[in-house]
Order: sequence, then structure tokens, then C-alpha cells
Amino acid sequence: MEFYDTLETRSADERLAGQTKALLSQIRLAMDAPGSCLVADGEVRGIEDLPRLPVLRKSSLLQWQAEKDGPFGGIHTANVSHIFQSPGPIYEPGGMAADWWRMGRGLFAAGFRSDDIVQNCFSYHLTPAGMMFDSAVRAIGAKVLPAGIGQTELQVRAAKDAEVTAYVGTPDYLKIILDRADADGVTLSITKAAVGGGALFPSLRQEYADRGITCLQGYGTADLGSIAYESPAMEGMIVDEGVIVEIVRPGTGDPVAPGEVGEVVVTSLNPDYPLIRFATGDMSAILAGQSPCGRTNMRIKGWMGRADQTTKIKGMFVRPEQVADFVAKHAEVKRARVVASRMGESDVMVVQIEADGGDADAYGASIAETLKLKGRVELVAPGSLPNDGLVIEDTRSYD
Repeated sequence: MEFYDTLETRSADERLAGQTKALLSQIRLAMDAPGSCLVADGEVRGIEDLPRLPVLRKSSLLQWQAEKDGPFGGIHTANVSHIFQSPGPIYEPGGMAADWWRMGRGLFAAGFRSDDIVQNCFSYHLTPAGMMFDSAVRAIGAKVLPAGIGQTELQVRAAKDAEVTAYVGTPDYLKIILDRADADGVTLSITKAAVGGGALFPSLRQEYADRGITCLQGYGTADLGSIAYESPAMEGMIVDEGVIVEIVRPGTGDPVAPGEVGEVVVTSLNPDYPLIRFATGDMSAILAGQSPCGRTNMRIKGWMGRADQTTKIKGMFVRPEQVADFVAKHAEVKRARVVASRMGESDVMVVQIEADGGDADAYGASIAETLKLKGRVELVAPGSLPNDGLVIEDTRSYD
């Protein structure tokens, strides 16, 4: 088995020591920045103290960038060579250092090597995805065909003429290229693919396998770069060596138990742009054990939905943060779940509560005070609510 570098096979103690040192340096950089709003609730000495720090959300970045000098809202940045714009608009930095976004590790795990010619079908326009994978391909010594998106006929011609062997882009666009090639009677040489930016459904992965193409997926964002990636073992996604990943209860910064579904919160160890406890808005869970491929870092299950469950009930927004506030008021309450439904033409709110005792009427009054809505209370046995990360479930049909 080949590995990208020795970081992938570190012992748990080696990884903890290295990441702790990097984390403390990142926190100092973030706190010393002119626009810093990072305030710790107690001393932070290591990774176990991360919950003492606030969760940073995209909405805060948007606000800071609108209010403070410079495109990055006063957050520490260094060695910036590019400025990208994502919807919002939110601006992200990019650097020219080798594999600045760390996507090369995932490409290497997907079988990409220096003799490959890679068709990069991520956009190079404003958003950073094209450059993220461009730098990754160059980091492993392969050649890049900077194809971008669209113009499928030209994509097929370029893939044929350049003798492309590998693809990076969204999961479904590769099928569009392959189908067009079939229709045009063109035989392509693509045997491997690394995809992201959308769901890779098992049926689509199998279709690629049937064509002789190994397709693995990665998980990353414009702000953070690589977060996790698949290996040939295809058992969950291995967390990248350049980040620290937490799984927290939506609406809070509180870590959930191992195996429980929650929101992915990431701390970047890139000193050029130290984002601390950045909330991705995605849901996942930690997988126990390590990958059979030999890589030793923590694994997550992959994308399991979105954490932003804000729902309008009876004309009022109910947010995960409000549900978390309700739980925090009652020491005996373990978990709570708001279920929105319809009865006739009216909204109905039911709050299911896992608790060791307690009075339903008292909970109802507390719910009305905290959520600003009245709802029916259902006391359920501890451990009986689904492990799907939902604290607000909307069962209403909008068809």
C-alpha cells in the first residue's frame, strides 16, 4: 500500500502532539488578528479544550466582511495570491504554496499518480474549486487539462486528443462526458475519478465501475480546503491531516457521543488562514476504528444531510439553537426533538423529550417561553429518539 506521506500512518499520540502544537499556534494567530472576535471561555491547552471556543459560522464571515476593512473581515491571512468569491457573497483567500488546499492527499488515495493526465472539470471562475484541484494535481506531479464546466462536445474532444486518464469534477458530469463520447463513437482512456461538490450515489459509482473507472469522493469546502476523503477501502471518509474535526449537536458547540450524528465543525491548521471551529452546516458521524487501508486518522461516515434545520411553524421560525437552550435549562433532559406536522389546515408542533422524570406541563411552559410557541409534549424513553442528528423534523408535505 502506498501513502501520500508519513503523516497518514502516525500513531494517535504522534498525531495528537503534532496537532496540539499547531492548534495553539493557530489560536494565537486568530486572536492577534485586528478583526478577531475569538474569545475563549477558559484556558485552551489542547484539542480537548476546543469546546471552550465559540463556533464560527458563515453568517459571521458575511457580516464581518461587510463591516470590516479588507475582503476577509479582519481575520488573519498571510501569503495570499488569490481572492475568490462564493455565493453570499463571501470572499475566500488562496495561496500559491504547494497544494495550499491539501486536496492532493485525496487524489493520491484515489490512485492518481505523476503519469496521469487529469481533466479538471471544476469551475475556475470566481469560486476556488478549479484552482483547489489544479494545485492538487500539480502537487502529485501529474498534468492538468483545465477544462472547467460546460461545452461537453469540446470536453470529449480534449479528453481524446490529450489522452486524459483521470477526471476531477462533480459526480454526475463525468457521466455526461462519457455518454456524449459514446454517442459520438469516441473511446476515452479515463480509468480513475475523484469527485466532490455533490452526492455520489451507489448506482452511479457502480456505472463507472462497469466502465472500468474507479471513482472515489472527497469532502472539502472553499474556506477550509480538504476535510476528508475516501480511500480504496471505501469505509467512510478519512479526515485530512491538516484539520481537526469535531461532530457537535446542531445549534450548539457541544460534541456528541462517538457514533452519534451531528454537525461537522472543523479547525484548519493552515497558518495562512486559521479558521477555528468553523461550522460547515453538514451532518456526519464518527466511525469507530481505523481504515483497513492502513491510514490511521479518524474517519467520518460522509455527508448525512444539512444541519441548518430552521423551520417556520405557525408563522414563527424555530431554530436548533432554541431547542438547545430548552435542553440546557433542564438537567434531567438528555435530548429533545421538535416535530412539525399538519392537522387539517393548521400547523402542529410536538416536542419529544428524552428525560429522567420531569413534568410534561412544566416542560410545556418552558417550551412556550423558549421557542415562543406552544406545543404538545411527548415524554419518551432515554435513547429512543432516532440517531439522525435532527433536532427539528418537518413532516409536512409541500407537494
